[in-house]
Amino acid sequence: MSKAVQLFGKMLAFSRIKISTDNLGDIQTELTQLIGSNPETTGIPAIIDSEVMLDLSALVELLWSMGVQPIGVAEGVLDAQAQDLRLAILPADGKRIGRLEVKTAPETQAEPKQTPPETQSSKDVTTPTGTSGTHTQMVRSGQSIHHFGGDLTIIGGVNQGAEVITDHSLHIYGHGLGRLVAGATGDKNARIFCQKFNPTLVSVAGTYCLSEDIPSQMIDQAVQVSFDENKGLIFSLIKT
Repeated sequence: MSKAVQLFGKMLAFSRIKISTDNLGDIQTELTQLIGSNPETTGIPAIIDSEVMLDLSALVELLWSMGVQPIGVAEGVLDAQAQDLRLAILPADGKRIGRLEVKTAPETQAEPKQTPPETQSSKDVTTPTGTSGTHTQMVRSGQSIHHFGGDLTIIGGVNQGAEVITDHSLHIYGHGLGRLVAGATGDKNARIFCQKFNPTLVSVAGTYCLSEDIPSQMIDQAVQVSFDENKGLIFSLIKT
């Protein structure tokens, strides 16, 4: 018999909760056991990935009461309820979210320019899905920027104690401190580009590295971070 709840993902800053029962009591019991053995999973964003139909509103309330922050669902049986609750609907199985396509007239050679939406400055910001985003202020300690559906650009840097999370690539013009997460839903082609690199945690496609394990020659340099299926995270200097 399969377990009612399983936690997937290797990163500290993002979790996917796999649900295979509609019994909230069983979910609470097993999730309590999981969290008890891994307290780092509490207080972080989580995606609900359910194989069965259940009361999503009740599940969301249960997760919040347990210190888990549901920010969306994996595409599937809960899509309609997620739309009603204004939760993000993300691809199942770590598939990349498609970008919005801009249609042009038949004889037009170039697509019209579009200004990416600017995220707000707040403690916890989730930007709209389906488009790239730009945050034009310093991400300060205690702030958390979550973006889904496109690249995220930070102009001003990320302070210690802050975090930025996107399912596509992450671009940082300034210091990159705090927690830097790209490919949060499993996109193996995502990358991190940082002008001055010195994070406490860096993650691409669910594989993370803490500050003490980052190659010393990368610290405070212009760095690109990518993911390789066999090698894990790859750090390389950006030549200027």
